[in-house]
Amino acid sequence: MNHPPPAAPVAIVGAGSIGVAFALVFSRAGLPVRMWDPDGGRRTAVPIEARARLEDLASHSLLAEAVDAILGRIAVFDELGSAVEGAQHVQECAPERVELKQELFAELDRRAPPEAVLASSSSFLPASSFAAGLPGQARCLVAHPGNPPYLIPVIEIVPAPFTDEAAVLCAEALLARVGLTPVRVRREVEGFIFNRLQGALLREAYCLVRDGVASVEDVDRVVRDGLGRRWAHIGPFETADLNTRGGIAAHAERMGPSYARMGAERGQADPWTPELVAQVERERRAILPAEEWEARVAWRDRVLMAALKARQGA
Repeated sequence: MNHPPPAAPVAIVGAGSIGVAFALVFSRAGLPVRMWDPDGGRRTAVPIEARARLEDLASHSLLAEAVDAILGRIAVFDELGSAVEGAQHVQECAPERVELKQELFAELDRRAPPEAVLASSSSFLPASSFAAGLPGQARCLVAHPGNPPYLIPVIEIVPAPFTDEAAVLCAEALLARVGLTPVRVRREVEGFIFNRLQGALLREAYCLVRDGVASVEDVDRVVRDGLGRRWAHIGPFETADLNTRGGIAAHAERMGPSYARMGAERGQADPWTPELVAQVERERRAILPAEEWEARVAWRDRVLMAALKARQGA
């Protein structure tokens, strides 16, 4: 009887909270995981922390296998070279310091198999800042996850101008196969998409507290019991599209001036020009034709009702 060849391992460099979380993502999907961290204490903590998180997932019926089976695919190594040997993908999860990542990626480029993709979990730093000029720069990119990635599946794929398209496609395919939702960032910007959106909200939240408009708890309550309930199911563009009869173009016409004035209060001058609104309108109508708008509004309300019922039953 012929058995399929074993899957090539995934290497995780850095055993902090994100590194351990990534280990669960890959091992839960059936892949062998090799982990390394320069700190012996972190290496020792990996099986303890991984088991605790897996047991929490099991208690919510979110595992298809026994905890020990998943843990059995995670190995911790004392040497970086041993951890990356034979890896098909290396996920770097080191602290957000450009000098550290420069040194680490230079070493990974020397030690990892030439066909392995080298991906950073960087939250803000683009690959151009730490991988430019390496012999293997074409296989380097950012794969920035939500935290924790075993619960928040979106992962931003951010190639540098020098990243080869084959490496991007390889990373996207692997990450989709293990249950994540890759989103390609079309060009390098600090903070990518996730943290730019999160940062915009957080900057305004700080300003509202500073200006005596609201307390910290009030801001959190508005997001938790207001914006967050919608955003759990639809994003900001779809929210605006469904909130105004006539869709997002009508929303921009009615609400755009008010948003522009609020932005001006913060020294921000980014008007929603007619050309920009038209682009957003075209993309939204390609996703949701105008004749399906009413049905989608009804769907939105039903998913909010289901979420409310689930909250009340919790």
